[in-house]
Amino acid sequence: MAEILRAVASRTDLPLTAVSGTIALLDQGATVPFIARYRKAQTHGMDEDQIRDIAKAYKYLTELAERKVTILKTIEEQGKLTPELRAQIENCDDANVLEDLYLPYKPKRKTKATIAIEQGLQPLADLIKSATSGDIDEIIKTFINGDICTKKEAIQGAMYIIAEEITENADVRAYVRKEMQHRATIASKKKKTDHKEAFKFELYEDFNLEIAKIKPHQWLALCRGEDLGILSVNLNVDTDGLQFYIRHHLKISDKLLFYNEYLESIKLALSRYLEPSIEREVRKILKEVADLHAVNVFSQNLRNLLLQAPIADCVIMGIDPGFASGCKVAVIGRQGEYLEGVVIYPVPPRNKFAEAELLTRGLIEKYDVKIIAIGNGTASRETEMFVSGLIKKYSLDVHYLITNEAGASVYSASEIAKKEFPHLDATERGNISIARRVQDPLAELVKIDPKSMGVGLYQHDVDQNLLENELEAVVESCVNQVGVDLNSASFKLLSFVSGLNERLATEIVNFRNQIQRFDHRDQLKQVKGIGERTFEQAAGFLRIRSGKEPLDNTSIHPESYDKVKLLADRMSIKLADVSSFQRLALALKGLDDKKINAMLTDLHLDRPTYDLIVENLMKPGRDPREDVPPPILRSDVLKLEDLTTGMVLQGTVRNVVDFGAFVDIGLKNDALLHVSKMSPNSKRRINNPLEVVQVGDILNVKIDKIELEKQRVALEFVSKAEGV
Repeated sequence: MAEILRAVASRTDLPLTAVSGTIALLDQGATVPFIARYRKAQTHGMDEDQIRDIAKAYKYLTELAERKVTILKTIEEQGKLTPELRAQIENCDDANVLEDLYLPYKPKRKTKATIAIEQGLQPLADLIKSATSGDIDEIIKTFINGDICTKKEAIQGAMYIIAEEITENADVRAYVRKEMQHRATIASKKKKTDHKEAFKFELYEDFNLEIAKIKPHQWLALCRGEDLGILSVNLNVDTDGLQFYIRHHLKISDKLLFYNEYLESIKLALSRYLEPSIEREVRKILKEVADLHAVNVFSQNLRNLLLQAPIADCVIMGIDPGFASGCKVAVIGRQGEYLEGVVIYPVPPRNKFAEAELLTRGLIEKYDVKIIAIGNGTASRETEMFVSGLIKKYSLDVHYLITNEAGASVYSASEIAKKEFPHLDATERGNISIARRVQDPLAELVKIDPKSMGVGLYQHDVDQNLLENELEAVVESCVNQVGVDLNSASFKLLSFVSGLNERLATEIVNFRNQIQRFDHRDQLKQVKGIGERTFEQAAGFLRIRSGKEPLDNTSIHPESYDKVKLLADRMSIKLADVSSFQRLALALKGLDDKKINAMLTDLHLDRPTYDLIVENLMKPGRDPREDVPPPILRSDVLKLEDLTTGMVLQGTVRNVVDFGAFVDIGLKNDALLHVSKMSPNSKRRINNPLEVVQVGDILNVKIDKIELEKQRVALEFVSKAEGV
């Protein structure tokens, strides 16, 4: 165990004591959000990403250690385990290298080499590798038997044996792998096909690039094109160079009697076994790297999408646009409750414009609607023109915004939606989701499969288990970072709270329905299935507003309440309300480090917990999303014809991908801010768009290019909007 801990520390470049403390907490069942927030003293203040890195490295190295035990046992049972081989295996820290060491001893299926060995050709193979004199015909004649009829068959069988030995040589495999990983080239050609998506791969019709320069999104595109039968993709390597290395490594002398046969064995090993085998490995590695990159981009986009600023305490109208099926309209109240809904037909083919105006204006005035959220799908542009015209015509005190409706249809047909709105049809639920994701993006979007949210690139091509695990971790992180109102949260939102799951979340909601509302965090212990360990993990992330214990509306954990009260006693302040919290925080902030350290020692309180207490006393109930710029609200339509090159305007980043960002500037289609246009005045090259922009950012951008015929706009970055 100690050896694995040291290896984890080395692999993650983190202190051994922090690694040991983190793994101990993980083994006890503590969650990553809980460890990151409430056990900083044991982890040296590591953040969630570092803790997850430790967890991944620990899992990898533990599984590697278990594999070593299995391999050592297998080789030992064969009587072939030498001290040198044992040391190589025990000191190995790479799974690929470990399997290379094991390959010669791995139980084999029947191959041409094993058949040749059964036919008695191993001695001939040994002679090919070592004989320097003799009569070739006479030597081979001794191996002609019932199975081997000709000289050619004997030589061929022996060459298969040698080729397999070369293939199983760990040093040779390592060299070929290195050459293919770093010096091979990737080439693709377009196949003769009438596939409907062939046009998407024009860039790769005659593509050639060094493997070291291939970008993750390029490899994913090549893989997709190959899977669709549109492209042929090959890895090309300097085979002559590989042959030279093997000859040198195996010390093959040109004085050998069977020199030419030995060289042919090398060529056979490369063409039949090594190159295809290592190419599969390299392709797998390229895919894993590309998957990790794509998932990382997706994860960052998802995090920023979930943490968008809510427009709270506001009545919102959601519109799910449509042509023949009409525009579904829903009004939600200040707490997200469904108030009323209608279907209007303000656009072709039905064109019931006057009726649509009457119904929409009636709902706006009846419920004092302040914001209209319009989905960005089919008929979005036409619906936007209707809404904008309505606002102008009647001088309504209303603004609108275009909302990414990705996943709304998935939600509307889900079990969660059916439970929330059992009396509504699926077509009437999507508009509610569109409105709610403006009012509280996090609370609404957690109900939707992250892969359906319209951010990222190639999400359907990457390892789906990796994607699902990483995105679930992002959702969990965001939910716990913000905190959850125990008295209003849906069971789905609660299920992402540290220590909880859907079953426990459902029990909490059922219990809440019985008692009407939670008055203090300790009531959680009365919920079926919630014991001390679960309470410890979850309580600090759950909020109770206007409860019996004011500290329940902070991130201060109940385990620290007594410490807070002792701190208040030391400062002669009686805790009663928010103002007293702030007086205590200010008093504690006024102490010098010497007094603080003495007090902490006396109270058996660590500094990270103390800092967390002071921060939350200063701003109790603070929502971290308050720091995020609010969405841009509009009251008029922007037309492509209104734009001119050089015009500067504001837009919202909707998606970030490897080659740039898609920005909503108020047009039907998002405009592209290419990565090459992200550096102001082109002073430096931007390699990763996420260095500059994130989903939800409000940007000042300049119109760089307008393509009217393609309805496309290209942008140039100017700056982030003030305060962003």
